[in-house]
Amino acid sequence: MKTVYKIDPAHSGAQFTVRHMMISNVRGGFSNVQGTIEYDPQNVAATSIESVIDVNTINTLDAQRDAHLKSPDFLHAEQHPTITFKSKKFESAGDGEAKVTGDLTIHGVTKEVVLNVEGPTPEAKDPFGNVRIGASATTKIKRSEFGLTWNAAIETGGVLVGDDLKIELEISAIRA
Repeated sequence: MKTVYKIDPAHSGAQFTVRHMMISNVRGGFSNVQGTIEYDPQNVAATSIESVIDVNTINTLDAQRDAHLKSPDFLHAEQHPTITFKSKKFESAGDGEAKVTGDLTIHGVTKEVVLNVEGPTPEAKDPFGNVRIGASATTKIKRSEFGLTWNAAIETGGVLVGDDLKIELEISAIRA
């Protein structure tokens, strides 16, 4: 039997890592992750996930860079205010792990991705009486495949912003 959980934005987040100037990694994240998980531990394949991230919550610890990432050069937050994920397939990948295939939409472009998931955890009751589950997930995408193509050549060769984007999700969800 499916149980419905709501993603808790106060205890969930989406982080990313991208190569900068071909010498170091820059990390950032989004703080407003929301959505619904319908989980059936007896029939894992029946599990579904839908989530929405508010692009305007991007934070790389540099206000000027954050403003540039929200601009038309990158995410174009005014025109594309959300990033969404909708699962299409959920399959067990061993003890406590799963592969979730779904449609990721960034910058108005939708591509299929596979999330490597640890979890979900067994249910636990928090101090306020809510029943929760948690999960972590990772994937890699090419930002250019989502129309995020802005870049600048650097004097020593190469480009300012790498194309490979690592994504990490930490999710806490409350039984609805």
